[in-house]
Amino acid sequence: MLRLDDIASHAELFDWTGRLLSQVIEPLGRGETARYSPYDWRTRRFGPPRPLPPAPVIVVEGVGAGRRALRPYLALLLWMDLSPEESWSRGRARDGAEQREFWDGWVRAEHEHFAGDPSRPFAGLLVRQRPKGYELLPGPAGTGESPPPLTQGDDSPALW
Repeated sequence: MLRLDDIASHAELFDWTGRLLSQVIEPLGRGETARYSPYDWRTRRFGPPRPLPPAPVIVVEGVGAGRRALRPYLALLLWMDLSPEESWSRGRARDGAEQREFWDGWVRAEHEHFAGDPSRPFAGLLVRQRPKGYELLPGPAGTGESPPPLTQGDDSPALW
């Protein structure tokens, strides 16, 4: 799994596509191990390179994963169907007071990103959190077929 929080940085909240393509997508496309330098949000520095070996499926998780420049490389786009306010609230709670300034800038940057490059319309599946687990629903770009009945929660195996 690749977390886009490792690719983005304070200086490049959404302007990291080139780095992702050169460090990850292109090497994996050649069947090579990718090497990317994960960003440390507290020290504000990139760390030592981390390997990401080729695999039949690599999950890319994070805001911006469905952007126009990356969609040609995606087998399937899943959209976590959560209100922006709820996701920002969770992020603020996770990061605490020391990242308060960051979150003020993030909200503006995310609005700008999705205004110019929306992802949700291209999602094949929507993921909705339920009191126990998650529910998968056809996304706006889905085939119209219902996804398999599936809930991942405390009592079932992890699926992604």
